[in-house]
Amino acid sequence: MLKFPFVIALTTIAFAAVAADEPIATLRGLDPLAEQGPAPPMAKVSNEDLRRARNYPEQPPTIPHKIRGYQIDLNANKCLSCHSRRATAESQAPMVSITHFMNRDGQFLASVSPRRYFCTLCHVTQQVIEPLVGNEFVDIDSILSDQDSGKKN
Repeated sequence: MLKFPFVIALTTIAFAAVAADEPIATLRGLDPLAEQGPAPPMAKVSNEDLRRARNYPEQPPTIPHKIRGYQIDLNANKCLSCHSRRATAESQAPMVSITHFMNRDGQFLASVSPRRYFCTLCHVTQQVIEPLVGNEFVDIDSILSDQDSGKKN
């Protein structure tokens, strides 16, 4: 009964000794945990004003432009100066989704629901950077398309 925990402890110590000799690859680089390394440079924000494809149903659309300096607080919401119902004809920006006008009981309101007022809780800008880690994500439309093309052949 005591052999099993002892074997586990020995194995853990052996792996820790081997791992101590090799640096562990992390996103923070090789700086020791107790030290603060240099901050990476700020990434450039994508400013293409093009709608991006979404990867899954109900994914909030990303923000295709810079928003630095936008005021989004209890007093004002800069996003609504272009994306509100009144402003879309002039700005040509897409109107916020009709779901943003619903309260938690499903009732439609005349203006954006307080629950949906702070846009950047769900919507984010995109930076022009290389991915930090590899990604092999395949969206459902690609999978279904591949299955359909396999059936036709």
